[in-house]
Amino acid sequence: MKVSYEGDEYEIEFYPGDFSIPEYYLRNNLIFKEDEVKAIMNAKKSLTLFMKFDNKPQKCFHLQLKLALAIVPDLIGVLDESAEKMLPGKWVRIMAESKILPSAKYLFTVQAVSGENNEVWLHTHGLCRCGITELEILQSSKENYRNHYNLINTYAMYLIDKVGELDPRNESAYIGVLINRDPVVVTCKSWIEGLKEYKGLDLGSVKDRKDGHNSKTSIVFLYKNEEDEKKGKISKVSVYDELWGDNPIFFISDNETARMKALAMEKFNYVKEYSKNKENEIIIKIGLKDSEGQPEHIWFELLGFDCDKFKAKLTQEPYNDVNMKKDDEAWFTVDDVTDWLIYTKNGTISPDSVYLI
Repeated sequence: MKVSYEGDEYEIEFYPGDFSIPEYYLRNNLIFKEDEVKAIMNAKKSLTLFMKFDNKPQKCFHLQLKLALAIVPDLIGVLDESAEKMLPGKWVRIMAESKILPSAKYLFTVQAVSGENNEVWLHTHGLCRCGITELEILQSSKENYRNHYNLINTYAMYLIDKVGELDPRNESAYIGVLINRDPVVVTCKSWIEGLKEYKGLDLGSVKDRKDGHNSKTSIVFLYKNEEDEKKGKISKVSVYDELWGDNPIFFISDNETARMKALAMEKFNYVKEYSKNKENEIIIKIGLKDSEGQPEHIWFELLGFDCDKFKAKLTQEPYNDVNMKKDDEAWFTVDDVTDWLIYTKNGTISPDSVYLI
């Protein structure tokens, strides 16, 4: 079928068939309840729906979710074959019914494969459908793979945001800052070229690529300084393993910041509802403008509502001059909100995870 959606036309193909799923597809950043897992593992039939993504991958993914729900209103889940993960039915419904695009982070997964020794191989699934190379980090370790995961995750989201605007194998991206304030500048090389920089690989060598990871996939590297970038001198990601610290800064794009704000505002009724239970603790991120008009997004503790206004207390010292200090209180409206978290006795709820309630 051909579908006209928000000014663009898409060709969609679909067919019914049998269903089975590797159990590890359920182990991702979304939460499944016990009855959902049982229903999915017992399912025998499915409808496969596929389409070509254009240079608006988040819009295309959103359209797929909407179509899946329209065609199968009582679906129990969606298997995202490209990203090798299962999506809970309740999550699909809330995302499909939202006016806000899904985050770029839902378009891919980062898988970690560990060997007999300390070595870890990180690689993505799902980026190729977006017109982007898949990404890998080789010779990570059990001590550092979480920081490397954050790096590859941030880089993947950056590339989705820049689809059609840059060639990642020939251009660099400034995506973060180390604890010594040095910039994190990344690039990538095709796996064939990138493997030349490695010796003695236990994971990710040519022998591991006979049945996969042998097409459009690239190894992530760093430029340590401007001179290295000019000369094209790349360094392995592990060169910064002593400099990640407990809190390296990875950047969020302006588009993602705007998306998060729009979603937080759209789902703000959950904050109002859950504030009625005084056992819940709620924090709200507000964009405070400094003397130059630049926003600093900072967390406040919710104190209470008065009609459409709410009072909140600043939980930390601002970095910039925003005319407020820690423990100051002020009144705000939903237009000031950029994010929120609800801490309940059963877990934490964010605008992205309201499907849990």
